[in-house]
Amino acid sequence: MKNEVNDDPTRTPGWERATLEKLAFAALEEQRAARRWRVFTRLAWLALFVAIGWMVYAQRNAASSPSTPHTAVVEIKGEIASGAEASADQIVPAMRSALEDSGSQALVLLVNSPGGSPVQAGIINDEIGRLRKLHGKPIYVVVEESCASAAYYIAAAADKIYVDKASIVGSIGVLMDGFGFVGLMDKLGIERRLLTSGKNKGFLDPFSPQTETQRAYAQAMLDQVHAQFIDVVKKGRGDRLKETPEMFSGLFWTGQQAVDMGLADGFGSLDSVARDVVKAEDLVDYTRRENVAERLAKRFGAAIGEGAVRALRTLPPLH
Repeated sequence: MKNEVNDDPTRTPGWERATLEKLAFAALEEQRAARRWRVFTRLAWLALFVAIGWMVYAQRNAASSPSTPHTAVVEIKGEIASGAEASADQIVPAMRSALEDSGSQALVLLVNSPGGSPVQAGIINDEIGRLRKLHGKPIYVVVEESCASAAYYIAAAADKIYVDKASIVGSIGVLMDGFGFVGLMDKLGIERRLLTSGKNKGFLDPFSPQTETQRAYAQAMLDQVHAQFIDVVKKGRGDRLKETPEMFSGLFWTGQQAVDMGLADGFGSLDSVARDVVKAEDLVDYTRRENVAERLAKRFGAAIGEGAVRALRTLPPLH
């Protein structure tokens, strides 16, 4: 019995003090770790802000400094659409910056796009004409793999278009696509229940039949946009066009065919156009791209905005 009592730690003299000391040291160490983590987090945010500020300053300083003679380049790649990299919001400011630079001798639009929105293309097309008159500098298009549909809508405004022999060029037409599942629903015994406040509000609904009136209305819209497209091409290309019955049918051609038809002016790459046409071999890319600092700034701004909204929601109502 005496050995069992001695083995019990709770019966050892001063065990309460030893336990409290251990707990106190553990709590102190936890506080130190939390403090170190807070300091590290604050330093990390500070470093981020410094990096963002330095990048912004460096970009502004580079933009304001005089540049040597060069060929300015703006890429138009992928789908031309609002919110995309090849949108008017991205392309127009890039073209403006390129032509405003005193060192740029000409602007080359490097195009590789299957097309997209006629609205976005129309905005860029109009801006090409305005900027050319404003700055008096030539604007060329160099086609890589493809310059079709809305991409050619843009290219038609350029002074000259250069292609590769195997490039895909043209597709001067407009389309509106979709699906119709009315017959399939009838076979499956599915009833479509669509409520509208206007007889044409369900226009183009894939689960509802399309009337001849609606079809004719859609076709008239397409024909009007197509006519606008044709006018832009004729205005931009002028007497260089060798019109054929199929030129504005929506077909596309190789670069070699495009040159023969007057849809393009010659063969060339970005380097050859800068060297032989612009006579300024140095290339400067003005394409607007979202860099790491901008992405982090946007995410941080979104986080701050979300926090502000939450804070506002917790405020008591005004009386």
